[in-house]
Amino acid sequence: MTEDLFPRQPGDPVFREALADGAWLLRGFAFEEAVTLLIEVDRVLQQAPWRHMRTPGGLQMAVAMTNCGPLGWTSDARGYRYESCDPTTGKPWPALPLAFAALARNAAQAVGFAHFAPDACLINRYQPGTRLSLHQDRDERPLDAPIVSVSLGLSAIFLFGGLQRSAPVRRVQLAHGDVVVWGGRSRLAFHGIAPLAAGHHALTGSQRINLTFRQAL
Repeated sequence: MTEDLFPRQPGDPVFREALADGAWLLRGFAFEEAVTLLIEVDRVLQQAPWRHMRTPGGLQMAVAMTNCGPLGWTSDARGYRYESCDPTTGKPWPALPLAFAALARNAAQAVGFAHFAPDACLINRYQPGTRLSLHQDRDERPLDAPIVSVSLGLSAIFLFGGLQRSAPVRRVQLAHGDVVVWGGRSRLAFHGIAPLAAGHHALTGSQRINLTFRQAL
């Protein structure tokens, strides 16, 4: 199936929707910068290719990942943590592209998080059938800094819950160029991605690329 019967057009307005206290959906916020962002993703991959990390329990993650910025999120038998070097190559993670940092700061500022200074960008690749189970982002030290998540390529169903895993979960469709920001009282909200539906996007083919910006230190 080809994505979007009525695709977004350059110049279409950005719509802001509250998901919860401190959580916002910015529809189309990254749309006009998407090509630049994807070019930068390719540059990152030349230095730090996709990999399927393993959980501390030894399970392989379905989502392919890499990082850029001063710190990168990683997982293995030693646990979940941030590292300044790519454990695969032993070299520092690729630098955070200026376009990435500017977009993340602008999105955070647009919903009231004026001092967001991302030092880590986790890049995820979803293919049809790939999902991300409900979890909290709690490996960062300043839990008063928000999370900024950018969707590129195929649409996905974002699962956004509460502070307990058992809380009701809202299902939100994310399209190419949409950005979600959550912090404040929603900073530790459980969230995930439903299994990705098959499709084709003109820029990413049969996959979805997600940029998740964090302030880890």
